[in-house]
Amino acid sequence: MAKTKKVKAEELDRIYILKMVLYLILGSFWVKLNNTSGSWQIPVPVGLLIGIFLASRDRFQIDRKLEYAILLMAMFIGFWLPLGLTIKL
Repeated sequence: MAKTKKVKAEELDRIYILKMVLYLILGSFWVKLNNTSGSWQIPVPVGLLIGIFLASRDRFQIDRKLEYAILLMAMFIGFWLPLGLTIKL
């Protein structure tokens, strides 16, 4: 019998860093719904939802916990910074 080597696909460092930066940017994106008088505002973390969807579908799922942590950190930072989209109803 011939022995076969299992080739393990590894992610390059630059691709990993690029993914982390993209998760950081994506996680900070919010959509804020305002009424015209400005009396109420509903913030929706759209970037977090998209980021969680992408992280769960990632083919290298070794560092999924780290990706979730970066998304959550970026979500909290993006809540207080004026990032995202504001829609006036």
